[in-house]
Amino acid sequence: MLDHLSYTAPEPKVIAGAKGDWELVIGLEVHAQVASNAKLFSGASTAFGAEPNSNVSFVDAAMPGMLPVINEFCVAQAVRTGLGLKAQINLVSAFDRKNYFYPDLPQGYQISQLYHPIVGEGEIIVDMAPGVARRVRIERIHLEQDAGKSIHDMDPALSFVDLNRTGVALMEIVSRPDIRGPEEAAAYVAKLRQIMRYLGTCDGNMQNGNLRADVNVSVCKPGDYERFQATGDHSVLGTRCEIKNMNSLRFIQAAIDYEARRQIALIEDGGTVVQETRLYDPDKGETRSMRSKEEAHDYRYFPDPDLLPLEIEQGWVDDIAATMPELPDEKKARFVTELGLSEYDAGVLTAEVENADFFEVVARGRDGKQAANWVINELFGRLNKEGLSIGESPVSSAQLGGVLDLIASGEISGKMAKDLFEIVWTEGGEPSEIAQARGMKQVTDLGAIEAAVDQIIAANPAQVEKAKANPKLAGWFTGQVLKATGGKANPAAVNEMVAKKLGL
Repeated sequence: MLDHLSYTAPEPKVIAGAKGDWELVIGLEVHAQVASNAKLFSGASTAFGAEPNSNVSFVDAAMPGMLPVINEFCVAQAVRTGLGLKAQINLVSAFDRKNYFYPDLPQGYQISQLYHPIVGEGEIIVDMAPGVARRVRIERIHLEQDAGKSIHDMDPALSFVDLNRTGVALMEIVSRPDIRGPEEAAAYVAKLRQIMRYLGTCDGNMQNGNLRADVNVSVCKPGDYERFQATGDHSVLGTRCEIKNMNSLRFIQAAIDYEARRQIALIEDGGTVVQETRLYDPDKGETRSMRSKEEAHDYRYFPDPDLLPLEIEQGWVDDIAATMPELPDEKKARFVTELGLSEYDAGVLTAEVENADFFEVVARGRDGKQAANWVINELFGRLNKEGLSIGESPVSSAQLGGVLDLIASGEISGKMAKDLFEIVWTEGGEPSEIAQARGMKQVTDLGAIEAAVDQIIAANPAQVEKAKANPKLAGWFTGQVLKATGGKANPAAVNEMVAKKLGL
């Protein structure tokens, strides 16, 4: 594991107001859709993009007499996520009804977990820069149902409701108010997304709404946050406003920055920040009021009478723990210590689990630094240029490994390797066979190299004298030999033969 104790925590974000400096305090509630083929309390499909209202069971539609039945796999996914966040797994949890009316909530309530969540306190280490990290505490993770979707732009006079998402399992991951700036908030969500993708518990697709965040923002004077840490008194942090349903890391940063400046201006003008729920308008780059902020009592929570308390055994949790994959921080540390990669390169390669898996195949039994260089610079560079994902790469990990094997054996030069990579990218094929069929392999026959060196030396006596006087000029002969052989002569062998022939 990485030694996070050696990291330096970043400085809090300070915003200058008209009358003084202010600091940000941010907490996030991240809603992550559980990666599951079925919903939390029914067997209906969770497939994205289906025809409206086609993935809806009688339970989801709240038909009379229909009772929820817990999906064990969704529970296991929540436990797995908790273990990945080094959190307390609660062996006893319970579901509650959160009562409110909305057209896309057929039951008139949401089944959630307020009083007894399945996962307790954990933490995430957020890397902000090399050697700079932030520890963000997790307060809880609870399971709940998603609501449906209201559609207002299909008809000028009507709204439509799609219930396909109704009942889909969500994990609500609630942080402590430990985040101190917009960049840190985005980095936190990105790190959370990365961990869950490694775990396979959420695909993290923010565009589809599978990962979205409610961002709580308040401002305080310098020193107030430290007083809160010492006393636990939330009142010193200022009144918070919640920005709902953020599904873009860039928008999260922009919304926090705007909201903080709005609150500062309001306070310094003698006004009062009202606790409320707000929405972010990306077109205008501003937040606007949505509704007054509800408290728990507004939802009239009570234990769901249709669901018994959820009791799980420690042995079952242990079985899940035994199947946990290597997480990104541990993988990054291993790439640095075992393969000799830089922190930056290891971070790039472990950012996405698919990228890390691809690299590990390429690097297996080969030079790690060389493999990282080719994957990051050649492969990722070309994928980015073409707008492709790693899963769409025309060059497989085995093919790229084959190119590196030819370099390592001296059969092709670095320049030839790039030409060969281009052929494999555009035409496919096995690298060694392509190199052989197209005459791309280097000349390693010392007899042939010696003949070429002798010919160049014999034709350039004046250059020979200059090279003997200044050995640095011997490289001219190497260049001429490579030119004469069409770049196929092994450069190292040519250099050695030139030095021998010139007596250098």
